[in-house]
Amino acid sequence: MSTPHQKLERNGIGFALMILFVASLGGLFEIAPLFTIENTVEEVDGMRPYTPLEQAGRDIYVREGCYACHSQMIRTLRSDVDRYGHYSLAAESMYDHPHQWGSKRTGPDLARVGAKYSDTWHVEHLKNPRDFVQGSVMPGYRFLLETPLNTKKLSGSLTALRRVGVPYTDAQIENAARDALWQADALGDYTDDLRTSYGENVQVRDFDGQPGKLTEMDAIVAYLQMLGTLVDFDSFDAEANNR
Repeated sequence: MSTPHQKLERNGIGFALMILFVASLGGLFEIAPLFTIENTVEEVDGMRPYTPLEQAGRDIYVREGCYACHSQMIRTLRSDVDRYGHYSLAAESMYDHPHQWGSKRTGPDLARVGAKYSDTWHVEHLKNPRDFVQGSVMPGYRFLLETPLNTKKLSGSLTALRRVGVPYTDAQIENAARDALWQADALGDYTDDLRTSYGENVQVRDFDGQPGKLTEMDAIVAYLQMLGTLVDFDSFDAEANNR
């Protein structure tokens, strides 16, 4: 005697309609939460859009496929929190397009890597990871130190991000190339200008150890050094406990 599933398999139109129905349910379950996203992302002091230099570093991070081996999502599991730090908040990814949560950890999670190591450590590690971790399968990125950062496309990048909801102003977009140069200029007096535009937690210094030269290494180190540094988690936890 044929089962209902066997009967369905013999009916091409019915089987196709059932596949469409099931796929539609899956899509609905994925899309419906987006309509309430404003209610699910907590308000957190300190969060801001990336500076042009940090965004350029993030684009390089994505371009080189770093997300394939490093997640940026600390789960609430005890093992995750003990190893990497405070669990990730939804607000920390509110300006990420695309997000870098990931599920693969060939290398460690990077959500809290900012300020954990010096700029020099990051530069040398990116040049040759095996100098720091014997047997590391991470490729070297020495060429980043020798590749000038293309600042001409930064305004276009920020414009595209504004179209998907990142609140960049006209002035930030217009001055993107200049601000990237300023953030990596340790000798200039641009800190106040950048903090006026992007907030107090903007790091201004020569990231790659090559004063007067703006490279892709500057950008990716600037990006790595801000990860996990925008939120005061002690204050966040205290406020959460008082709610």
